[in-house]
Amino acid sequence: MSTDMDGTVRDVAKYIQDDLESLTTEMTSMFVHVIPEFRHDDAVRRLMVASTASNLAAILDMLRLSISLDDITVPPAAAEYARRFAQHDLSLEALLRAYRLGEHMFVQWVMTYLRRLELSTDEALATTSRMALLVNSYIDQVIEGLIDIYENERRRWDTRSDAARAAQVRAVLDTEGLDLVSAEKMLSTSLRGWHLAAIIWAEPGTPAPAAAGLRASAAILGAATGKAPLTISTDEQTCWAWISSAGKPVLDVHRLEEELGRHPVLRVAVGDPSPGLDGFRQTFRDAQRARDVAATGAAPGRALFLHAQVGLAGLLVDHLTDVRAWAGRVLGDLMRDDEATVRLRETVQVFLDARGSFTDAAARMHVHKNTVHYRVRKAEEILGHPLTEHRLDIEVALLACAQLGLTYTRGA
Repeated sequence: MSTDMDGTVRDVAKYIQDDLESLTTEMTSMFVHVIPEFRHDDAVRRLMVASTASNLAAILDMLRLSISLDDITVPPAAAEYARRFAQHDLSLEALLRAYRLGEHMFVQWVMTYLRRLELSTDEALATTSRMALLVNSYIDQVIEGLIDIYENERRRWDTRSDAARAAQVRAVLDTEGLDLVSAEKMLSTSLRGWHLAAIIWAEPGTPAPAAAGLRASAAILGAATGKAPLTISTDEQTCWAWISSAGKPVLDVHRLEEELGRHPVLRVAVGDPSPGLDGFRQTFRDAQRARDVAATGAAPGRALFLHAQVGLAGLLVDHLTDVRAWAGRVLGDLMRDDEATVRLRETVQVFLDARGSFTDAAARMHVHKNTVHYRVRKAEEILGHPLTEHRLDIEVALLACAQLGLTYTRGA
């Protein structure tokens, strides 16, 4: 038996080639057992087997025929499997892990077959080292190509699938006379239960890499409701999401705010829960109005806008000029934007919400009751009449000031 290094490498490769079918089965079974993402349906599993077999064949050809690494490319079956992996939204990390596990198993085979040859320890170690280096170089080269294939396919698939889904969702939202059954077929989901819509967006000027994870960040809505959302990326900065369930969805607002705190560039507008096809549309319109309120910039730094809290402002947002003029007539100098006047408006809002109770208002604001009493009387002096006169107008005007940022500066 020749002890020439290249000859030994070819001999070991030949032994592996002779058992390639059973070894391929062994390796693919390992992948399925160890990596959950490899537990596909039959059609994709056959492609996974073909991908594994093609890589093993290419490695053996390289070892037997001394093919230069410069001539190594991703085998077609392996490339197609990487594309399919991307289409199924399976992680690139899982795919790359399989290649490293496969590399380790192949080197173990090398060591097993080397025992058939009558080699000294030094020769066996040298051959193992040489073959391990070649296999590692092959894996590195193929992985580099696979990453490009996977990422390109992920972008292509996301663009195509999102565009199609977005078109279908817009048709369901906008088509008059569309019946429930047809809408369900278009979206491939039941619309008979309750729905909660949200619009998630990245702040203007957010770099593309930060906005790229936008759809994945919709999972924060799922975490706050305990339900997986239907998500649609409408552009690089915006994502629509719906939570649907048989019963009325319950939103954990505190948890949602906590999750948003970990994503400082994200903003979320949430509609009110509504049932059926009409509810699917209504809750989205609610979310749109809540986002319109956010767009006024009246609450800088605020991440969560609930329609339940800003619904009235959402109805007014398209008429800011008229609303500002009307609020100015109702509130007069109580609309000034200096710190003291802002504090007066906040106190009056709380006082009116507390049904005119100085004690309750003081407790809510964590101030002394006399402080509330003084501020209310000061506000009434500015208004020129008691808060009991035109109370509803005052409350709506104060709400518009707070939620839409309607103020004027001294001298305006």
